Amino acid sequence: MNEAAQLSLAGKTALVTGGGGGIGLAIARAFARLGARVVVAEIDPERARTAETALADLSRGSWAAVTDVREADQVRSLAAAIESRGCALDILVNNVGDFLNVLRPFERTTEEEWDALYAVNLRHMFLVTRATLPLLRRASGSASVINISSIEGHRGIPMAAVYSAFKAAIAGFTRSLALELGPQGIRVNAIAPETTETEQVKPSLFIQPQYRSHIPRWNPLGRFGVPEDAAGCAVFLASELSAWVTGTTIHLDGGALAAGGWHRTPEGHWTIVPVVSDNGLKF
Repeated sequence: MNEAAQLSLAGKTALVTGGGGGIGLAIARAFARLGARVVVAEIDPERARTAETALADLSRGSWAAVTDVREADQVRSLAAAIESRGCALDILVNNVGDFLNVLRPFERTTEEEWDALYAVNLRHMFLVTRATLPLLRRASGSASVINISSIEGHRGIPMAAVYSAFKAAIAGFTRSLALELGPQGIRVNAIAPETTETEQVKPSLFIQPQYRSHIPRWNPLGRFGVPEDAAGCAVFLASELSAWVTGTTIHLDGGALAAGGWHRTPEGHWTIVPVVSDNGLKF
């Protein structure tokens, strides 16, 4: 087995939604470094320009499109723009997602918030995937669809029931679509990150100062995630290293799901009882 050849993305074209920052930009950069031509879909014009500049230095032909992937007409225009450049699509990363600061009991959430959470966490995956399927079918080898979910779709999270529901739905979408598209040579997988330090979410700032010394003990691997963690998983799923992997979700969580309610005390002992007297957070 030639692992270097299997890891290369040279000659491939990838689309990363929400690729202007955080996890999306880390994935886009990783793909570009491995030789892929990367298209970034980004709603913020300044972030789109910054991403395009960064990627152009890494991979010839990479570009960014100012696109709101929640809007069907803009998604269709994006797919047409990729096709007009003579590109098939080898890799699709549906990265966009946001809890929209909706953190309250379910009965106090509004229908407008439900719709907004649906649009930014699930509906855009339907829109982008459907629009790009003709391009994915033209890939020279096997194509790969990677859906970015959240570990909150695989465990309960109070005060965010609607967000969690849409993240859980991504796993079902991923499994079912993998069955449909497998015979066409298209693999479909998902990545479910635990809390990751990005511009959108900064967990280290949420922790009250008196509890920050506990951070290395709150997760089996002793830290919060960083965007490069997700990029590593995405490279695996995009490359031939995962040629026989489809319909699955990688739990990118530092062992949090395996730990369940178990945490370590300041003395290093494992416990399932509360370690602090309040929630330890600033909200």
